[in-house]
Amino acid sequence: MPDGERNDSSPAVLRFGDAIAEGLPYPLGATPDADGVNFALFSAHATGVELCLFDADGSHEIERIALPEYTDEVWHVYVAGLKPGAVYGYRVSGPHQPEAGHRFNPAKLLLDPYAKAHVGTLRWSAELFGYPMEQGGDDDADLVLDERDSAPFMPKCVVVDSTFTWTEPARPRVPWEQVIFYETHVRGFTKRHPAVPEALRGTFAGLADDAVVDYLTTLGVTSIELLPIHTFVNDDNLLDKGLTNYWGYNTIGFFSADPRYFAKNTIDEFKTMVDRLHRAGLEVILDVVYNHTAEGNQRGATLSFRGIDNASYYRLMPDEPRFYINDTGTGNTLNLSHPRVLQMVTDSLRYWVTEMKVDGFRFDLATILGREPHGFDEGGGFLDACRQDPILSSVKLIAEPWDCGPGGYQVGGFPPGWAEWNDKFRDTVRSYWRGEPVISELATRLAGSGDKFNHRGRRPWASVNFVTAHDGFTLNDLVSYDEKHNEANGEDNKDGTSDNRSANHGVEGPTDDGDIRAVRERQKRNILATLLFSQGTPMIVAGDEFGRTQHGNNNAYCQDSEISWVDWDGRSDDDKALTAFVTRLIALRRSLPVLHRQRWLDGTVNEKLQVRDVAWINPAGGDMTQEAWDDPQARCFGMLADGRAQVSGIPKLASDATLLIVFNASPDLVGFKLPDVEGSDRWTCLIDTNVPVRDALGELSANDVYQVTGRSVLLFALQTRGATQRVYDALEKELTE
Repeated sequence: MPDGERNDSSPAVLRFGDAIAEGLPYPLGATPDADGVNFALFSAHATGVELCLFDADGSHEIERIALPEYTDEVWHVYVAGLKPGAVYGYRVSGPHQPEAGHRFNPAKLLLDPYAKAHVGTLRWSAELFGYPMEQGGDDDADLVLDERDSAPFMPKCVVVDSTFTWTEPARPRVPWEQVIFYETHVRGFTKRHPAVPEALRGTFAGLADDAVVDYLTTLGVTSIELLPIHTFVNDDNLLDKGLTNYWGYNTIGFFSADPRYFAKNTIDEFKTMVDRLHRAGLEVILDVVYNHTAEGNQRGATLSFRGIDNASYYRLMPDEPRFYINDTGTGNTLNLSHPRVLQMVTDSLRYWVTEMKVDGFRFDLATILGREPHGFDEGGGFLDACRQDPILSSVKLIAEPWDCGPGGYQVGGFPPGWAEWNDKFRDTVRSYWRGEPVISELATRLAGSGDKFNHRGRRPWASVNFVTAHDGFTLNDLVSYDEKHNEANGEDNKDGTSDNRSANHGVEGPTDDGDIRAVRERQKRNILATLLFSQGTPMIVAGDEFGRTQHGNNNAYCQDSEISWVDWDGRSDDDKALTAFVTRLIALRRSLPVLHRQRWLDGTVNEKLQVRDVAWINPAGGDMTQEAWDDPQARCFGMLADGRAQVSGIPKLASDATLLIVFNASPDLVGFKLPDVEGSDRWTCLIDTNVPVRDALGELSANDVYQVTGRSVLLFALQTRGATQRVYDALEKELTE
């Protein structure tokens, strides 16, 4: 369109029409310099691209500029005089041939996939769809072109000045074997925190508050894993029910933080949060969703990728490219087999590491990222790209190793360098403490799940052990409900899994019965002790350390409410006692390297010292036999981890600390004979979940029978060559620093 001409949807004034140059096809996105801004947008099949400039709040379009150059499938332009803070979007022309996989529609304003920030909120309307969605009952409705302008209903992109002064440029770089993940939600963690200024609650600035940071460091966790913070879309069906996509697994912008988590909508707030957490020695891990976008299936809205180059960005049905492959269960699947889509994802990851200084990523439905057209491939493009990239290979990479596509369950199947969520650990620990006969399976999980991860030089830390996560029951609800209670989600309690492996111990939900409450509190301690005393990398969910409840809701993805928010004021005396207990467990784990070995515990004998790295002990004080493992009534056994067996390269404390951990899921008292171990005949009891606040009990002799309370965990340390005093000294240091 010549300068000065306009139609009903064109801007009235041209400000930069005479100040454009061809620019560069790289880097992709909007890149400012001292004189202007370079814009570059990939589209292999477009016939034209227009840059749309808006006023500061994005409410009025002030100019359109046709991108004049097309190089290597990238459209680009340089606009002189444009500054950071400029608001923009794109309109892309091309064939509208849904049956061939093309859904171009210049009437729809599109978000830049590389946008670093957004302004405004998506307002659901028929204009957002590339077809007349009012005809939604028509199976072929999506084949019809809708030419109504979507701009008034769309958020807009913002050109960003990335300048920031870091006060803590060094990363904590917590060694993998020392990591303790703490999974939380930016909004939910501080929304009800009384010490955080009200205006900052629920934001990155709130998470950076000194009271919050001090709590995290006192607790002793090392790495904060944030649920998705990338710009995401609230599903219209949830909004219609008065709900929202609280968790945020509905991404539309992979380079931008969602505006709802800012107090003043500036990326400096995110950087300030990272800077503050780093100063405290805490790592920041982002939960990221690169498996799908918020655009849904062929009946979804046209917001960005679909209108820019649908056939490139998405995996389409090979014989019917009108339809999307749906390995995610959300309607579409990003096509990481396409080099430009793979580039977008790896560019995004590098941006968050280099510019925003995050320390790693947890990948939602990560199997999809390794799936090529022939199936999951640990040598696939994305996994290879991460392994060889000098930036990405230096940060923590954690896979959720499953999806609903073919061959989707891949626990243990990711390549070296990756850690993986281990649902085998979750299910086994839940089953054991519910009283099921799984002691042999539990022993495997306690030792790091070597059956899944001990290959190709992978270390025990590759198993990310968890019993609860954002998806499912909280720890409190795991021991308080037999069934899910998701009525508040508006789906007649049909959503969420029914396989919870939970137990209410006599009453469904809250109770004043003292005996039931006592069992529940002990079960919480048992589960947390099992988690923190196991080999591998533990993950705790925010609030589990003080009994946070979601009132039986095991699928609170849509609950931006008190159901999901952490209740800091409502903590009871039991809750506070549990926090103190977890703090002690973490301090013990951190002070006793034998609890977080870099090497596998597999029964190897140290020939010089004639000790095994791990032995499994029956209540009579002898080795577990196959008959004992197979006994369907067996619920009590011990794990003897001898720190002297793996001396080479390990700090001296590790060579001295030898621990006996006793697990008893039986409801009955069990007499457990303390084993006679080479080097000493004395034991000290450091933890008994039945007596959580008792001081350590010393001077226990080998062959003494300790009465193990029903449903409890005990930790004993062998007294040898001054090791006990060093254990206490190290523990005291952890608790006071």
